[in-house]
Amino acid sequence: MNIRRAREEEAQSIIDFQIDMARETEDVDLDRNLITPGVKAVFSDESKGWYFVAEIDGQIAGSLLITFEWSDWRNAMILWIQSVFVGKEFRGRGVYRALYEHIQSIVNNSDEYVGIRLYVDKTNTDALKVYQKLGMDSEHYGMCEWIKS
Repeated sequence: MNIRRAREEEAQSIIDFQIDMARETEDVDLDRNLITPGVKAVFSDESKGWYFVAEIDGQIAGSLLITFEWSDWRNAMILWIQSVFVGKEFRGRGVYRALYEHIQSIVNNSDEYVGIRLYVDKTNTDALKVYQKLGMDSEHYGMCEWIKS
């Protein structure tokens, strides 16, 4: 398995993953005309984030997006994992673990980053189990949001 930064020409795979993920985890149909420029914006402006992919036998098995949060308490950045998806045919093979450990190594080898966060739909118990197994906890913070409609 190869973990690496995604390339712009792989945007379509990431778009398809996000559409599948939204449908599978939240029963939401994303608008391809909205998500396509949203994904492409990350490739054209790295301040928005970085996509990483897991590749197995030349196929993209999974992906995630990293975004950034400045922590004044820690005087450093926290990396947020978002838009996680592993293709059904690759699940149970350690794809997310490999992606997570890659991000963790970035944090461990940098003075610029101090931690990793992610949010997960609280009904997505399978994902919660995976995250907890990797040492992440959901005990400390809850999340509130307001999204303009």
